[in-house]
Amino acid sequence: MAGYSKRGSNGRLMSQINVVPYIDVMLVLLVIFMVTAPLISTSVVELPQVSKSSAPPAQPLEVIVKADGKLLLREREKSGAERAVTLEALLALIKQKQATNPEQPVVIAADQNVLYGKVLEVMDILQRNQVKKVGLLARPRSG
Repeated sequence: MAGYSKRGSNGRLMSQINVVPYIDVMLVLLVIFMVTAPLISTSVVELPQVSKSSAPPAQPLEVIVKADGKLLLREREKSGAERAVTLEALLALIKQKQATNPEQPVVIAADQNVLYGKVLEVMDILQRNQVKKVGLLARPRSG
């Protein structure tokens, strides 16, 4: 134990770690890494390629629930004009669209004064009739 501690001039034990050998080891390792780094060959990774989709994604059908509870349907692919529909006619039109495109998305846009239950009723009926992609449309706040 006498090799690890010394007595100072005032008679107390002094415990110190000699870091010079650690610095020497670190410098030797640094030199080894600097010499071997250029010798390491870099490899090129061959990434898989994906072809572009031939068909653009389908525009969603927009089901609009007015404040008085009336339903409107807007087809963005056609003219974008709104037309009044009943719930049964809405289901028939969506089923017809999904027969040609099974991934046809449907979004529900409701007036902010509409009761939440009416929106849930429309969403529930769509989901019970196997409409796969149903979402809610909201306008982001400005400012």
